[in-house]
Amino acid sequence: MEDETMFPRVHVGEWAESIIDWLTTNFSAVFDFISLVVGWLVDSLNTVLLTPPAWVMVLVFTLIAWLARSWQFAIATPIGFVLIAAMGQWNNAMLTLSLVIIATLVAVVIAIPIGIAAARSPGVSTAIRPLLDFMQTMPAFVYLIPAIIFFSVGAVPGVVATVIFSLPPGVRLTELGIRQVDSETVEAGAAFGATPRQILRGIQLPLALPTIMAGVNQVIMLALSMVVIAGMVGADGLGKEVVSAISTLNIPKGVEAGLGVVILAIFLDRTTAALGDPGEYPGSLRRLLRKTFSRS
Repeated sequence: MEDETMFPRVHVGEWAESIIDWLTTNFSAVFDFISLVVGWLVDSLNTVLLTPPAWVMVLVFTLIAWLARSWQFAIATPIGFVLIAAMGQWNNAMLTLSLVIIATLVAVVIAIPIGIAAARSPGVSTAIRPLLDFMQTMPAFVYLIPAIIFFSVGAVPGVVATVIFSLPPGVRLTELGIRQVDSETVEAGAAFGATPRQILRGIQLPLALPTIMAGVNQVIMLALSMVVIAGMVGADGLGKEVVSAISTLNIPKGVEAGLGVVILAIFLDRTTAALGDPGEYPGSLRRLLRKTFSRS
């Protein structure tokens, strides 16, 4: 205690509160718009996932597993999702999946362009590195505080906090993947008259795809972990079940909700990991991804 009195008090927390108050006062319309859009996206995806019978969605997930990876994974997938339904956690699992999908899509849409800009500009890379370090090391629970202030409680603050928490790996691995592309290959494309945009879309992005997909995989895993924490601010799904189980010391509910999270994590991890490895998925998907990234 005596050592602390030797230094002047720096009111960083109060400064942060002042900034948040200023943002709330001057940009309330922006936050309302974000809340409206994100809420609509989450509700729409919830409707898509929950309207069909559970067995139909199990078949859809099984087909995705087969196309993305292998028939062995396609056999294991329905076992996991049927177990979720049998535990009475189907609706909660689909709500959690919709939050993860929306947060991941938003994070990827933001992360990949920033990663490309960082790979092509050392100045951008240097400027964003401290910010990414800050975003990755800040405790996840801290993100929930301003999210609640800006967006109240519910799914929206959970999605926003999840996007912020899960975004850095997408930026870092996109930058890394593009920087690792052989410079001679890029020079060969330039020698044949390709524009920088054509080089990016036809050479750098296709060759960096495995690394980029590894970043997307990490974004999804972090999003899933944060969505569970977001149950503390009222986001529906398995996270809310986990929080309820903790508050009531309900072991069966906690185990079932936790197992549902594990099954979702395995499905999402294996699916996205396979899409990042050209040797792991069927030729039809490989041709589709190559065509998407090479279109100029």
